[in-house]
Amino acid sequence: MIMKYIIPDDRKIRIAISGRSGCGNTTVSKLLAETLGIEMINFTFRSLAAETGLSLAEIIEKAKTDDSFDKAVDTRQVEMASKVSCVLGSRLAIWMLKEADLKVYLYADDDVRAERIFKREGGSLDEIKSFTKMRDTQDSARYKALYDIDNGNYSFCDLIIDTAKYTPDQIVDQIIAKLKESGLVRLG
Repeated sequence: MIMKYIIPDDRKIRIAISGRSGCGNTTVSKLLAETLGIEMINFTFRSLAAETGLSLAEIIEKAKTDDSFDKAVDTRQVEMASKVSCVLGSRLAIWMLKEADLKVYLYADDDVRAERIFKREGGSLDEIKSFTKMRDTQDSARYKALYDIDNGNYSFCDLIIDTAKYTPDQIVDQIIAKLKESGLVRLG
């Protein structure tokens, strides 16, 4: 039986979900949005490339020396999220979407994350571990420089979930339980 959820009083709800690469952000965000019947917002460099006519490779290369690409993506996500009930799933969602009704941080240890990326993308597990560690370090430095965000501090979140312990469906169930407890959704 498929559950139908209702957002009370025709209000908008915004759920921000963040975590590092391989934590299941995209999977959980999509599943949650589908379950609630609301939009998932995931505006990325790939989206920006499609809008500007540049290739993804060109955007990534330009973003190395031009902060405006990161800022354009981050600003657009927040603008989109302010207009509709949604799940905003991104590395910075919990920090950037200040008015989020629920902030969720997903984490997993480095080995679990590397294993997931390996299953998704293939390659060498050792290279993935090395690349992921380097990417985490670069991302943290970039977020600090761009926005003065310490992405290692997520203690303010409403839910902090170790994704190694649960399936995506179980994680969505935990988020929905918190939404129901907060009066943000109810069964219809």
